Amino acid sequence: MVVVLKKLTYGALLSPSDASEEFREGVIKCFRAMLLNLLPCSDESCACKQIFGMPMLLENRDLKDPLSRSSKYDSEPDECLLAFLQSQAASAAVGHWLSLLLNAADTEAARGHLGSARLRIEAFMTLRVLVAKVGTADALAFFLPGVVSQFAKVLHASKTMTSGAAGSGDAIDQAVRGLAEYLMIVLQDDANLSRLDMSVTVTSESNLKNYESTQSLMDELRKLPVKAHGPSKMVMEDSSNKVIPTTSQSEKKTDSGKGDRSLHVDRTNDWIEKTSIHVDKLLGATFRHICIHPAKKVRQGLLASIRGLLSKCGYTLRQSRQMLLECLCALVIDDSEEVSTGAQESLRNLFTLIGENQLGHDVAQIFTRLIDKLPKVVLGSEESLALSHAQQLLVIMYYSGPQFVVDHILQSPVTATRFLDIFSVCMSQNSVFAGSLDKLIKSRSSSVVYLDSLSELKAGTNITSDCLTIMAAVPQNSKIKDIQEKGIPYASNDAQKNYELPHMPPWFFHIGSRKLYEALSGILRLIGLSLMADIKNGQHLSLITEIPLGCLRKLVSEIRMKDYNKASWHSWYNRNGSGQLLRQASTAVCILNEMIFGISDQATDFFTRIFPNSRKRRKEVRESGAGFAGGQPFEIESSVLCESSWKVLQDEGLRSHLIDCIGRILHEYLSHEVWELPTEHKSSGIHPDHEAEDVSVNFFQDTAMLHQVTIEGIGIISICLGGDFASSGFLHQSLYMLLENLVSSNYHVRSASDAVLHILAASSGYPTVGHLVLANADYVIDSICRQLRHLDINPHVPNVLAAMLSYIGVAYKILPLFEEPMRSVSVELEILGRHQHPELTIPFLKAVAEIAKASKREACSLPSQAESYLLDVKARIHDMEKKVDDDLLMSPVDSEQWESILFKLNDSKRYRRTVGAIASSCIMAATPLLASGRQAACLVALDIVELCVLLVHPMMNEHFLPHFYI
Repeated sequence: MVVVLKKLTYGALLSPSDASEEFREGVIKCFRAMLLNLLPCSDESCACKQIFGMPMLLENRDLKDPLSRSSKYDSEPDECLLAFLQSQAASAAVGHWLSLLLNAADTEAARGHLGSARLRIEAFMTLRVLVAKVGTADALAFFLPGVVSQFAKVLHASKTMTSGAAGSGDAIDQAVRGLAEYLMIVLQDDANLSRLDMSVTVTSESNLKNYESTQSLMDELRKLPVKAHGPSKMVMEDSSNKVIPTTSQSEKKTDSGKGDRSLHVDRTNDWIEKTSIHVDKLLGATFRHICIHPAKKVRQGLLASIRGLLSKCGYTLRQSRQMLLECLCALVIDDSEEVSTGAQESLRNLFTLIGENQLGHDVAQIFTRLIDKLPKVVLGSEESLALSHAQQLLVIMYYSGPQFVVDHILQSPVTATRFLDIFSVCMSQNSVFAGSLDKLIKSRSSSVVYLDSLSELKAGTNITSDCLTIMAAVPQNSKIKDIQEKGIPYASNDAQKNYELPHMPPWFFHIGSRKLYEALSGILRLIGLSLMADIKNGQHLSLITEIPLGCLRKLVSEIRMKDYNKASWHSWYNRNGSGQLLRQASTAVCILNEMIFGISDQATDFFTRIFPNSRKRRKEVRESGAGFAGGQPFEIESSVLCESSWKVLQDEGLRSHLIDCIGRILHEYLSHEVWELPTEHKSSGIHPDHEAEDVSVNFFQDTAMLHQVTIEGIGIISICLGGDFASSGFLHQSLYMLLENLVSSNYHVRSASDAVLHILAASSGYPTVGHLVLANADYVIDSICRQLRHLDINPHVPNVLAAMLSYIGVAYKILPLFEEPMRSVSVELEILGRHQHPELTIPFLKAVAEIAKASKREACSLPSQAESYLLDVKARIHDMEKKVDDDLLMSPVDSEQWESILFKLNDSKRYRRTVGAIASSCIMAATPLLASGRQAACLVALDIVELCVLLVHPMMNEHFLPHFYI
């Protein structure tokens, strides 16, 4: 072996200019083949029996060639070759080959795109085999600083190198596994416990206090000079309480001579402590970035490395244990199913031990540190790090359970307020201006702005055309027919497919990606869910929700003060802090929405999608050999599933408390002051022309975003409560407000209203929005009549009425309810009304056109209904005439039948008169405007008159009335 090793060493020393890539790769493969053929001897007491002999994190794909086995005819050497590799005599050769393999890999990386990634992979793989064949901490401890620093250099370069030999994913995977295997051998707990003067069971600080007196006595003895016959030696102690031995000049000369110096280090307590500190710095600087490496193989290698280090070096590397747990949490929500499944199983097994071996203390410290650093990373320039950080916090909370969340966040109003303030900073609109300049430039591209404006104009034109178009009001042609909810309670198809709730707030598009918001919102949903996972914690829900509600109440109070002082919107918004208060209210509403959604049943589907049950993949993980610890596959033990602890308890008292709490939130959402905020220059609150010119556009944008998230909050509340939303009276409170916002000047507000109306219809059990409005028409019409009496402060009512009738498509079914609104509309279209509100003439005509269209449909259907009923009545009369005239008295059954016929005739007559009255009101209101000088008003009035004439004609037909009507 020595001769072969000498020849291979000469070949490995050749540079790329002296030998080809294939030759240098062949040398490394030959050396690895020689190592793989070194098998344990037959002596049971030999040192070779103490090692596993193969890399502990080896995967089946790493070694394509089958391992050779010794035959019974092969002669066994006189000396065990594996024991020779572990001896001091082979230390120089082992160290030389470690250096050669690392230098070969580094040379290929330095050559850039000319370097060979395959040779680099072979070098790292061969190094892993060499380390496994040596296999003892005593033989490898001396080379640990050089090997670990070189591996750290490789991993550090992987953050910036994505191509070439240095950026090869397979090479980085081999480097990560090689580093972990080296540390698992040298720093394993079993090999170092005796030198650390402790046992596995003695880990608490209380047990260490027993040795304080002895330790203080030994410290005093170390300060004394040592007198001996040999060279003098003094033991000194620096200011940091570190023991520093100082030797005399004669001893230094002796050590620097050509004496026998073995490549061996005593693994003392001090050496282990210093080494673990340096290793912790190197791992912390590299592992966190590898968690977000784009190559799946690299993340798989990191997962296997973390498993091995936690299982083998959990106490020796206790300073790195929290960092390893953080990396493991980041891998739980990985894009790769294999990585996330393995990380979830590992974390489940670890969390079953919370409270033992200080794991619970580590988790609490990680949780606190992640919360404190969250605003810094979210507002930073690296979104990948922010996403990983938020996902780690989400995983820690989910696997720790609701009681852990309550104890560390919601235990007092101070900690809860601090936590929500942190999230207010992370999700606020002020974060739009944070991050790198490149992200800001990309988010404000001119072409994107123009495209958004065009799409908004197009959407506005569609809504206007829907209101102006006069067409037959047939249900199957209505817009609602094409947009129906099918099985999904919080999302409709086609038109609402891309608008599912909860929706990412409009300002967050400029802060981060949808994945980042999903992680942040998941944390808030767990906060809400933790309050409902236990009956005693449910009482905290109202206290916690009061914190973000304070921002909304403060905004309402400021608007009331503005109205009291009769200040303009321009002066109010430009006042110091008003704009910030408006944006804070939007952020608070967004936080409340996510917390409420966490209580709903749909939140379970969200967490199931992020944390799927990976039991079905346990067999695949075992068979793939994804990770080995101590020569055995990483065992996946049965764990307590976290899903059961996050289930919301079905308690009547808790449900009642939830409804009361949501009622207070909805009261603030529907506050008049919130919807009084203008969204455009033409809003009712802005009268003077000079004020309209001075008001900032940012004010209208901030208001529109507040209205959008508030409307989405109403939809989320309906998702959370289900049928209780209508039974508690919340539907009647919010329905008209949603219909009002269908004519909002902002496209996003209109879209949110449309989406929430579909959600309300689905959660209330109605197939379409038209059926929802039809079932609650009396409340809607009553609100319209109330606002028609005060047009000065409600100038949007005509547009709301027209849009509602066109939108729901079932106006003909609620036609009798329009008799009172039509009288108010007719008054407003008279000369005096047109003089007081000239800008409302065309909106009122649009509403009259929709009412006339519904009346025409009913008028066309009444004659056929009357004729069919006439035939039925004639048949009944004919049957009566056939009866015997002897019995002059009518039977009770016949009496009831004729009574019901009479009632139905009276109802039909009354309904016909109602339709006629509405038609006559439409004609009287529109006829004077035929001579209007405004072309739009004249054309709409002409359409109304034409519709009314067509509907009056069938009603005046002589065949329309049966003879028994007279």
